[in-house]
Amino acid sequence: MRFSALSHLSCPRCDQHHDADQVTNVCTCGSPLLVDYDLAEVGSGMSSDEIAGRAPSLWRYHELLPVRAESQVMSLGEGMTPLVPLPSYGREVGVDRLLMKDEGLVPTGSFKARGAAVGVSRARELGVKKIAMPTNGNAGSAWATYAARGGMQSLIAMPYDAPEICRRECAVVGAELVLVDGLIGDAAAVVRTALAERDGYFDVSTLREPYRIEGKKTMGLEIAEQLGWRMPDVILYPTGGGVGLIGIWKALRELLSLGWVSGSLPRLVAVQAEGCAPIVSAYERGAAESEPWADARTVAFGITVPKALGDFLILRAVRETGGCAVAVSDADLLAAQRRVAELEGAFVCPEGAAAFEAVRQLRAAGWIAAGEEVVVLNTGTGLKYPSTVPLPEAS
Repeated sequence: MRFSALSHLSCPRCDQHHDADQVTNVCTCGSPLLVDYDLAEVGSGMSSDEIAGRAPSLWRYHELLPVRAESQVMSLGEGMTPLVPLPSYGREVGVDRLLMKDEGLVPTGSFKARGAAVGVSRARELGVKKIAMPTNGNAGSAWATYAARGGMQSLIAMPYDAPEICRRECAVVGAELVLVDGLIGDAAAVVRTALAERDGYFDVSTLREPYRIEGKKTMGLEIAEQLGWRMPDVILYPTGGGVGLIGIWKALRELLSLGWVSGSLPRLVAVQAEGCAPIVSAYERGAAESEPWADARTVAFGITVPKALGDFLILRAVRETGGCAVAVSDADLLAAQRRVAELEGAFVCPEGAAAFEAVRQLRAAGWIAAGEEVVVLNTGTGLKYPSTVPLPEAS
């Protein structure tokens, strides 16, 4: 059995295949590319039982990841985050079997480390020495960190309003950091200019390279393994660029093909903030793609994405699984952040808090049943967002 069963890249829009061993961004039609594996080889060469004896990192699934040589893996121990029962908050909102996949415990404090670990490792294996990307904060700090780990240069552009800790993380690992007065789209314009004017930089913007999604999909692989190779009823995911939701959908479909899980896929829920909800709007209109969101603004900074490149894949994943898309207000998500902390001792990020608020709303509407098993992705630690918690006045 090879370290990776990587086969080729495929386009989910026009079905064109691409060579996985060439440095590639998007398809010629403009669509993001997805990574395909020889699942027949994986299924004939191993079983899910073999995974249990491997090291507790996302690289335990290396056959289903794109890095061909183990020596090329750039790791800081990312992955295998806990699946934590939340009985107290669950009782309060009426969901008996509520679980949190806590991504605040990975390196750099957010799920972005998964995509960065795999994306940087594969880029390095293909000979890339410099990366460039726009970010709302956490992705930039993660990719800069793993680039440093791999001896690569990084150019990171982010809004001035991004969390301060993300800026400091980029600075401490030696990234070239450009701060932009605007949103992530404005940061993307800075990166496009840099790519046009400088040689040797690889664009690792969200879904403009194929491998970030492979790191993110390991959240889905872990959820299935942690539940004894079965799937929950519902998975809620805070959605900006939506790479994690697409990745979880991809992972569970691969597991079904391998026969490691069975039954229906979980209903996937894309959660957004009311101040930036292009996916929710498209879902409600029955549209296949979203429209750019004007004047995007929310305290859940990580999901402030006015137009996602992979919006059609997010909507496809939600609809094909019988899921939905829901938007919550900043006031409600901040209340949920505090309530989860008070009841469970978990300081979740505002994006994760949006998903917890969505659980409350969907249960109240009857869309989630009391006895269903529900998994919420907390995509980062609340410690990165201290301004979301007001302090008492000094006495």
